[in-house]
Amino acid sequence: MIAAGLLHAAPLPVGSAQFTAPNDGEPLTVFTYKPPTYRSVPLFMICHGVGRNAEEYRNFAITLAERFGVIVAAPLFDRERYPSARYQRGGLLNSEGVVQPREAWTYAAIPRIVAEVRAKEGAALPYFLIGHSAGGQFLVRMAAFLPGEAERIVAANPGSHLFPARDQNFGYGFGGLPAELSDDAVIRRYLAAPLTIYLGTADNTPANSFDDSPAGMRQGPNRLARGRACFAEAQRLAHERGWAFNWRKVETPGIGHAAAFMFAAKEAEDAIFGAAKK
Repeated sequence: MIAAGLLHAAPLPVGSAQFTAPNDGEPLTVFTYKPPTYRSVPLFMICHGVGRNAEEYRNFAITLAERFGVIVAAPLFDRERYPSARYQRGGLLNSEGVVQPREAWTYAAIPRIVAEVRAKEGAALPYFLIGHSAGGQFLVRMAAFLPGEAERIVAANPGSHLFPARDQNFGYGFGGLPAELSDDAVIRRYLAAPLTIYLGTADNTPANSFDDSPAGMRQGPNRLARGRACFAEAQRLAHERGWAFNWRKVETPGIGHAAAFMFAAKEAEDAIFGAAKK
């Protein structure tokens, strides 16, 4: 049941718009789109790439909004306040490598923005998280540490992954983190998260801000190979330990490192909702 106060909030306008989310004193601009066909169904939270072009990603996601009749909301994590340590790595650690309080993690901004949209719409909307490239990196790590209530977390074409192993340091694995963030219970919950690794089969060249660090190259020669390797290792570990495994891997043929095409591909439905109904 929605609190009465939420029913009086001004709803998001139809079409393209934006609003400012207070985000616990660190305001974020959120670009939105509501299709004319919208009838109180899910919210898609869209996480942009390294270009910090949230408005453009909102525009890329209009195809999803129209196709599924959903609201899309794309927060802007600007480069000045959210360098890679706070965006791709989620602000888990400070500049000295010390674990931050959970409320200070960048991941914590997502449920706050969801709450803002829910208040505006006067409905407890279910939500899905969809990120591309750097946004995909943000979401794979969020799936491990703060998955929240997301129905599905879709990481499209991430440049690197969080392998379910402690022999790779964070953010490539769980190495170097305290036990409360890296023990078997944490990794088990990670493998049970509703995560989809969504890959374009032509994203197989080291281009577009590619992570060619030694730790990155250990995961594979390109984004496609890294996504496949991380999924395979996660699946193997879950089977070996008898743990729940709720990840999916979805590939769309012939698409490279391009958010607009990944969002528009027919396989996006499988990535978000599961296999398309026949």
